[in-house]
Amino acid sequence: MHSDKIRKKFLSFFKERDHKIVESSSLIPEDGSVLFTTAGMQQFKPFYVKGDSPYGKRACSSQKSFRTSDIEEVGDQDHLTFFEMLGNFSFGDYFKKESIKWAREFLIDELNFDEEKLVYTYFEGNDEIPEDETAKNILLDSGIKEDRIYSLGRDENFWGPTGTEGPCGPTVEIHYVLKEEGCGPGCDPSCDCDKFIEIWNLVFNQFYMDSSGNLEPLKHQGIDTGMGLERLAMIVQKKPHVFETDLFVPLKEKINELIEGEASQRSKRIIADHVKGSVFLISEGVRPSNTDRGYILRRLLRRAMRHSKLLELPGNSLEKIAEEVFNIYDGIYLKKDDRPQVFSVIKEERGKFEKALDKGLKEFEKMVEENFLDGKKAFHLYSTYGFPLEMIKELCEERDIEFTEEGFEKAKKEHKEASRKGVEEKFGGLSEDPENEELKLHTATHLLHESLRKVLGSHVKQEGSDINPERLRFDFSHPKPMTEEEIRKVEELVNEKIEENLEKKVEEMPYDEAIEKGALTFFEKKKYPDPVKVYSFLNSEGNPFSKELCGGPHVENTGHLGRFEIKKEKSSSKGVRRIKAVLK
Repeated sequence: MHSDKIRKKFLSFFKERDHKIVESSSLIPEDGSVLFTTAGMQQFKPFYVKGDSPYGKRACSSQKSFRTSDIEEVGDQDHLTFFEMLGNFSFGDYFKKESIKWAREFLIDELNFDEEKLVYTYFEGNDEIPEDETAKNILLDSGIKEDRIYSLGRDENFWGPTGTEGPCGPTVEIHYVLKEEGCGPGCDPSCDCDKFIEIWNLVFNQFYMDSSGNLEPLKHQGIDTGMGLERLAMIVQKKPHVFETDLFVPLKEKINELIEGEASQRSKRIIADHVKGSVFLISEGVRPSNTDRGYILRRLLRRAMRHSKLLELPGNSLEKIAEEVFNIYDGIYLKKDDRPQVFSVIKEERGKFEKALDKGLKEFEKMVEENFLDGKKAFHLYSTYGFPLEMIKELCEERDIEFTEEGFEKAKKEHKEASRKGVEEKFGGLSEDPENEELKLHTATHLLHESLRKVLGSHVKQEGSDINPERLRFDFSHPKPMTEEEIRKVEELVNEKIEENLEKKVEEMPYDEAIEKGALTFFEKKKYPDPVKVYSFLNSEGNPFSKELCGGPHVENTGHLGRFEIKKEKSSSKGVRRIKAVLK
């Protein structure tokens, strides 16, 4: 059964049971406490608390998901970064009985699973939360033999929340028996002996956990289930591991086509997974960088590049493999129009890393003495050749070389401190490249600041700012939430000034003179150098729209910026609001 048919069967099954089919949300979640969407329930998270779902009380989806915790595990038989999560959800409607009943019906009646190969686990309870006897009794009443039901602890059978706080609760997990022999007496689904593989997690959202770990009963109990399509396809298609399913075979065949002779299966799997994950991240607007999501993307691409070098693949192999990713998911999650952009990003990152990789590997060989690599030398590989820490660890593990991360972190801290002092001395520190995303976003903060003052009033003052290649975060003084109308007006004003192609003007003058000329400041006078730099953005008549003390640098004119969009406005602290915005 093709994976596309499995996906459609799942959605159809729950649609027949009055569930609204909901389109997959973005891999970039609204929840700012997490980097990526890691589960199907994330887009539904508010509805478990408020109970006002726009989809009604029942929903189902096939959600594209990404988990960073498994990056270093990729290469074995079933760990992935990008995967699809099939899930059904109840917001204050049905609960444990129906959830367990329908899960069994789908697996046994729709997918023809051998019932004797299914085993179940439930929450055994602890000092804080009692044993889930209700779930156990439902399983027994379903006719499941007691020797196929296991009670496990909180680590195994209690899920959530996603992020720092949110809905959570005990679970029933459904596992498939892959082989008869286990690791001996007491073997259960929590073992790592590969006898069992988890296929479906049924979460009973009964509690809300706050950021301190305190649990409170939810007013609206709900169901949140998750089943990985790749693992499900592995079992349905009777394959030994996920990389033999139709979701990976085209990638594997392309890699084999590019290889001469035998090659490491582990390297093939790493390349296949990491290219797939990279394609999805790039298509969602993520770009390689040294922070946040961009760093994860860079790790994936550079790890894939190193393993493609081990297999002696041609230089443009990753782009060719990426083409197969589009073929697999075309019309499901990916669009053909995204191909040129994705291939361009991969090619650009490859160009940055290829020469550094060769030089860095040679340097690595020189550094290794008596099977030991100290942290300071490892940091040199990181800072000079762009080797992610995880790649350095992997190199050491492959060669059985001892590596102490402590020395690395110390060197990194010293480097960061030295860099900070250098930035303070220069009162700036961004590249002058007009295509640098951080440079453009830095300029956008000036336009945003002045636009906020014009729409909300002159009391608005910058209280903080943070920029990475993907977005800007801007904190400002304001006593109440902005209305939708105010947000729209600020957006329109910023974009109006971008379209006017305002020209940059830089002046150097004493601090007091800058204040007299109306330049905005954010700190006490003593924190500024003398003289100060004043950055203005002028219209065609030479009049400034914005004028601020700043270390710069900025783009030459605002026409470089593209389209400005406010993604979120919320409270930062008492009397301070926070805006997150992007350039498109």
